[in-house]
Amino acid sequence: MWLTLQNEIILCEQDSCETPPEQSVNRLMATEAELKQWLTVEPKLLAQNPEILFQAGKEEMLKLCSQLEMVVSCYEAKRDKLRENKELERKWLEEKKDVLIAASDHVERLQMEKEKLSELSVLQDTKAKIQKMKVYQERLMDSLGDILEKHVPLPQNESGASKKKKNVAHEIHEDLISLNEILEVLMNKVLNTPHDPYVTIDDTFWPPYVEMLLRYGIAVRHQENNFKIRLETFF
Repeated sequence: MWLTLQNEIILCEQDSCETPPEQSVNRLMATEAELKQWLTVEPKLLAQNPEILFQAGKEEMLKLCSQLEMVVSCYEAKRDKLRENKELERKWLEEKKDVLIAASDHVERLQMEKEKLSELSVLQDTKAKIQKMKVYQERLMDSLGDILEKHVPLPQNESGASKKKKNVAHEIHEDLISLNEILEVLMNKVLNTPHDPYVTIDDTFWPPYVEMLLRYGIAVRHQENNFKIRLETFF
């Protein structure tokens, strides 16, 4: 038991920041000498009077209570400090959670904006390409119309004498459309109704134009109806 008490005293003294190890050994030796001295002394009553003993016991109890109150006060202060630290940590954690939620919402919003911008940019790019193709198509159609109007003009009704000389059996229809218009009708039919690309030939189609388109492989006849033609599929 004495060795255990001795070891505890040494360990307690070593944990103290104010007492170096040498002083701990000296205090241990002094405590050991004092303990031996007390062991040789026979305990005696302070007095025979009960009132004096009661008063002495009371003072010791008050002193002990005072020390215990100081210990309680110290631990209460530590407890209050721990509670304060706990509350600060809780508030800090709540703030970090709020920051995390705000950051997550911001990232999600940025991601959605990025996707929208990506979709919008693709849509705008597609629209721009379509517009360029439309402009290019219009230029091609204008150029084709100018060429056809210059080199393949609409036939004109000739005078009576000229018709007799050339033995023309019938007059030219007044509502004939140009070769450029025929091609435009065929192309629009293919684009608008690709499942039914055939166009019915009527009096507005000049037969020589139709024959020329068929001869050069620009158009083909319907297999079952010779009065229907469609634009040839070019690959």
